[in-house]
Order: sequence, then C-alpha cells, then structure tokens
Amino acid sequence: MKDWLNSSSNKPAKKKSVGRKSASKSSSKTNQQAKQIAKPAFNRWRFQFVVASLVLVFGVIVSRAAYLQIIQPERLIKEGDNRTVRVKKTSVQRGMITDRNGVELAVSVPVQTIWADPKRVLEYPEFERDVRWKALAKVLQVEEQALIARITTNANKRFIYLKRKTNPVVADYVEQLRIPGVRLREESKRYYPAGEITAHVVGFTNIDGKGIEGVELRHNDWMVGTPTKRKVIKDAKGREIEVIEEQKGSQPRDIALTIDQRIQSAVYLELKKAVQTYEATSGSAIVVDVKTAEVLAMVNSPSFNPNNRVNVPLHRFRNRAITDTFEPGSTMKPLSVINALDYGSYGTLDLVDTAPGYMRIGGSRVSDPRNRGQISLAEVLKYSSNMGSSKLALSTPKEAFLETFYRMGLVDSSGIDLVGESTGIFNDRRRWSDIEIAVLSYGYGISVTAAQLAKMYTTLGAGGISRPLSIVKTDTEKLSERVLSEDIANDVLNMMESVISQDGSGKKAMVNGYRLAGKTGTSIKAVAGGYGNDYVNVFAGVGPVSHPEVAVVVVINEPKGDYYYGGETAAPTFGRIMEQTLRTLNVAPDAIGDNKIQLANLGQ
Repeated sequence: MKDWLNSSSNKPAKKKSVGRKSASKSSSKTNQQAKQIAKPAFNRWRFQFVVASLVLVFGVIVSRAAYLQIIQPERLIKEGDNRTVRVKKTSVQRGMITDRNGVELAVSVPVQTIWADPKRVLEYPEFERDVRWKALAKVLQVEEQALIARITTNANKRFIYLKRKTNPVVADYVEQLRIPGVRLREESKRYYPAGEITAHVVGFTNIDGKGIEGVELRHNDWMVGTPTKRKVIKDAKGREIEVIEEQKGSQPRDIALTIDQRIQSAVYLELKKAVQTYEATSGSAIVVDVKTAEVLAMVNSPSFNPNNRVNVPLHRFRNRAITDTFEPGSTMKPLSVINALDYGSYGTLDLVDTAPGYMRIGGSRVSDPRNRGQISLAEVLKYSSNMGSSKLALSTPKEAFLETFYRMGLVDSSGIDLVGESTGIFNDRRRWSDIEIAVLSYGYGISVTAAQLAKMYTTLGAGGISRPLSIVKTDTEKLSERVLSEDIANDVLNMMESVISQDGSGKKAMVNGYRLAGKTGTSIKAVAGGYGNDYVNVFAGVGPVSHPEVAVVVVINEPKGDYYYGGETAAPTFGRIMEQTLRTLNVAPDAIGDNKIQLANLGQ
C-alpha cells in the first residue's frame, strides 16, 4: 500500500519535469527564430540590383526632364498654351470697288458657312439613322449617303466644310435642325451689283476672297485688310484672365475706278446688241476721256455673271479689250498723214496722185476699189485709199514712218495696268521693204489691242499729248509727253471729220448735232499660211471735233452675213455709243452752224 502511494505520488512529479523540458525546448526554438528574424542574412546582389534600378529610373526621369526643360522646352510650352492661350481675331471685310461717282461695283456681304466636327458627330450613337441628316442632305442638295460618308472618312478630324458661303435661308434652316457636331461660321462673300456689265473690268474673287481676275486681282493687296489679333490666357471655364499680346490690324481700302457706270451700262447694251445683230463671235468697246486719259467704259461681249460662274467657259473671263490683238486695218491710215505732215513731204493742201488706182511694189499689188486720181489728204482718209496711204508712207524715210508708231504708243502697253494686257505684235526688223511699209500704212503687218488703239486716238484728241490710260482713280498726276504738234493733230482731226460725213466711208457713225472725227477699219483675220475668210471690223474716233472730250473704239470680231465692213457694223455702233456718252456727260453740241441739229433734239 505504501509502495503504491509512493509510486502514485511520484508520477505527477515526473510529468512536471517532462513539461519543463518541453517548455524549455519550445522557448529555445522561439528564441532561435526570433534571432533569425531580427538578423536576416545580407544578400549583396539583391541590394545592388535595387540600387541600380533606382539610379536608372531616377536618371531617366532627370534626363527626360532636362531634355524637355533645356533642349526642347517648346513642346511643353505649346502643350500648355493649347490648354490656356487663345488668339482672338476681329473680322475684316474686303474693300469695296466703286465707279467714279461712288456707285458700288463690288461689295462684301456677310454669309454663313456650314461646317462639322466629325469626331463630335460620331460620338452620337447611330447618327446615320437620324432623320435630320436626311433633311440636311436635301437642303445642301447632296446625297445623304455621300454626306454621311464625308463624316465617316474624316473621323479623326475636328473640322470639315459641308457648304461654303450659303444663303441665309439655308443657314437658318440648318441652325434649326440642331444636329450635334454641325455648326455655322460667319464669312464674307463678294457680290457684284452690276453683274455682267462690269465683269471684265472688276473681275472676281475665289471662294476664299482672293482676287483672281480684273481689278480684284491687280489690286488684291490694297483691298485686303489685316485683322486685329489678341493673344489671351483663359481659365478652364473660358474666362479671359490676361492679355499677353495685341497686334493692331489694318483696315481694308476701297478702290474708285475711272469707270462711269452710266456710260458703262449704255456701251455694254449697244455692243451686246451689235454682236447679236451681226452674229459676231465677240466684240469690244472702250470710251476714254481725252483730257485725262481715264477709261470711262470698257466692255466685252459676250460677258458673264461674276455672281454665278457655274459652267461658264474659261474664254468668257478674258478681257478681250486688253488681251486680244488684231490687225487694225485702215484705222492706221491717219498715221501716214501724220508722218507726211510731220516730215514735211506733204502739206495740208497738197494732192496725192492715186492714178491709175493701183501699183506694183516688189511684185505685189496695192490697189483701190476705183481710180480716184488726184485726191487731197482728207480724201485719202475719207475714201480710205490704200494707194494714198502707201504713197504718203513711202514719201518719207522708213525710219521716220516707223517712229510714228512708237510715238503713238502702238508698240507698248496702253498703261491701263491690268493683269494680262498684251503689248501687241510689231516685228521690228532691221530692213523693211517698200511693200512692207505700204501694207503697214493701211494696217497690216501689225497687231494691236483695242486699248492701244484707244490710246492712239486719245493722243490725237488731246492735241498730240500722250498719256497712259488708267482705270483706277488716283491723286497722282499722270506723266504726259508731247509726241505730236498741236497743229498737226488738229489738222488730222479736221481731215478725219470728212470720214463721218454723208459721202464718207463712216457716214453711219454720224451723230446729229455733233462734229465727229473717226476712221473705219476692216481687216481679214490671219490663219496658218496666210489669210482666211473671217473679218475684224473696227471704228475709232474722237468727238466733238471743236473741243474733243472722248475717244471711242469699237471692235466687232468675225461678223456673219452680208455686212462685214467696218463702216457697216462698227460705225453705227460707234455712233450710238458716242451719242449716249456725249449726252451723259452733258457735252454741248458743236454743229449748230451746219444745220445738223434739229429743234426736236435740242429739247431732249
């Protein structure tokens, strides 16, 4: 029993000792783990990798920052400016073109342009099914699918034109549609109140407002102003914070032409009527103020409407009065008389022997329709004698006769200063044969423009003083040069008055109440290898003879039918133009003593 108690009492003690041993073992393990966590083993290559990575990343950042800040700072500045800086421009209209009296010939009017933001449009779900696009396509007169295709093919763009410079009705309709991404933008459009009447002189601009013909082209820089620019900084809400820079613009300048719209309209109607009546290919007419050499009218037919140039052939845009050349025919015969009088080979009372009505020069024949025998210098012009003009030209040295063409401005530009002007064709050769001089005396072997011919007759009307023609009014005084004595100029004008008489070749140019001087001209058009079957009819003259005010030139190109002489087509047109011009300018009649004025006309 005692032994049993001893054994039982010893058992718990044994267990306790065992428990202590296990506790000590676990504590020792925990201590060891704690020691291991507290002092991890040092790994050198990992440390080096981390340090190298940090250095590399930091170096890249520093390098990039240095590159952007020092080497290429413009990009950051640009990015920042794109978000905050805005440039505001004021709208500037193109300058006006007016006639000499202030009548508007070209003006700029505000219009609306329809544009779209494709990126914004494509954000709208299923925009192709929106009925508003169908309505938009209809009002723009395009196919709906073509309109939608323009949007989809330009998906990455933020601006495309849908319709430039449309009319106000279409713009209002588009605005009411309220299509997402479709907007209106204000622009200006050039409008020409006179239409086809002044089309060739004024010209026109393209859709961007740049002049491409006529005065619009020649003086484009003068009429285009520059807008005022303000560079400002705006905040996120679009409010203006600061003005960085302001650049003052320049106002566009207006141009006043020498054209008188009243005369321009009358001349255009008469020329258009003549071209239609004689079934001509085209025609040109110029009216010039003799005292100032200012062009009062310059027209061509057929013309065009500059406000609607759709399907207009390109040749219609040509200002034939300054671009097209022609052989002037007998309108050159006054130069033979001028040359003979100036050189002294003939006097005003001398006679020219034209018998027997023809002659041969170097194997070629020069002839008149009939033998007129001994005729005066005035009759050489009155009957348009080829024999008479040839003998007058050959009566002086050739150099003297050729010099007359230079002095009268027939081998140079007229001075009208418009783009595309031709200087004519004059073959200045070293040696001239007698037959070449002879045919030159009656207007063959030289080609001139209507403007050059107008300058010649303006010089005659001005008493021998040559001035360049002008189409734009300026305060600058023109250069003038005396190229002919006043006595000779007046003598020749008096001789040419006989042309516009009852038995003269230009009798159909007569104007009741006025003394007029002029000359007919008919030439056959040259073709490859010689001359063809088409004619150019010309009439040029000055009026009134007693105190010249205006010079007029009329050209009828390729008339059809039975009338193909200048005295039958160009002369009556000249007379109607001269009559309306003199009356518009309130020029007093000067033929009272010859009973050429009727009482009925005095009351008009």
